Amino acid sequence: MPEGRFQNLLPVLGPVVFLVLWSGGFIAVRIGLLDVGPLTFLVVRYLVVLAVLVPLAMAVRPALPAGRSAWGHLAVTALLIQVLYFALINFSLELRTSAAGVALIVSLQPILVALAAPKVTGERVGVARWTGLALGLAGAAAVIVTRGDIRASPLGVLAAVAAACAITAGTLYEQRFGSGRDLLMANLVQYGLAFLALLPLAYALEGLRVHATPRFGLAVAYLAVGNSLISITLLLAMVRRGEAARVSALFFLVPPLAGLMALALLGESIPPVAWVGMGVAAAGVMIATRRQPPSASPARRGRPWNSPAGGTGRSGDEQL
Repeated sequence: MPEGRFQNLLPVLGPVVFLVLWSGGFIAVRIGLLDVGPLTFLVVRYLVVLAVLVPLAMAVRPALPAGRSAWGHLAVTALLIQVLYFALINFSLELRTSAAGVALIVSLQPILVALAAPKVTGERVGVARWTGLALGLAGAAAVIVTRGDIRASPLGVLAAVAAACAITAGTLYEQRFGSGRDLLMANLVQYGLAFLALLPLAYALEGLRVHATPRFGLAVAYLAVGNSLISITLLLAMVRRGEAARVSALFFLVPPLAGLMALALLGESIPPVAWVGMGVAAAGVMIATRRQPPSASPARRGRPWNSPAGGTGRSGDEQL
């Protein structure tokens, strides 16, 4: 597909594909952790990602990042999202925090982004967007609390809070510094760095032990392709093209969508209050994702993620 056509489809298909694939991530992680430690799980997952990206890079031969600063920016994003965020989520689940508990804590991410964005990226978060974010948080919390078994350990809560902070920092950093890099090469560098960072830790702490089962293989495949090779790339691509607080509001729709997936695939019931929460979350996201008038200088803000292609070129972690 021509790049221009892809850029035009991104505003419509990007959020939908991201939400569908991301929503199944907590379930896949929980299944995978039955057979492997949290760090080893990420090492295997990123090895699968690299097994896909390396042959593609050899065939396409994309341009390398230009200069030390470009390499540094890729390394920071890899550390914040591919290493810290996913490792901390895995640790939180491993420490017997329920998936519902982790989801509730991580759903604070859009609020954290909105609080930090004015200082970090110069993005203005107005009253309407704050109203949408508040509704989104309330709706997501209603879905999680009424559907899920909220269990948590102190260390598990700490890990989940740190994960929310890590993806918040990664989102803002990507909007501030991530532009103009080749999509394929940025993915390859970031996952390569994350793999190298986690490999010695997984060996030292977990011995790289894996209990290979069909369910583990399915979980790894889903997370490697669905989350690492598609969802994260779409998230960062949308962040680069628009306001971080606006894009992060999409996270409020993850719990409602996960509930609908559980209803369709597992036959789980959805309490009446959760249905109301889904509607509130959807209304909040609609309000929060409306475009606001520009208020910051172009140098400090990315292009709107529904604007025409052009200008800064492709996003790197534009990934996916």
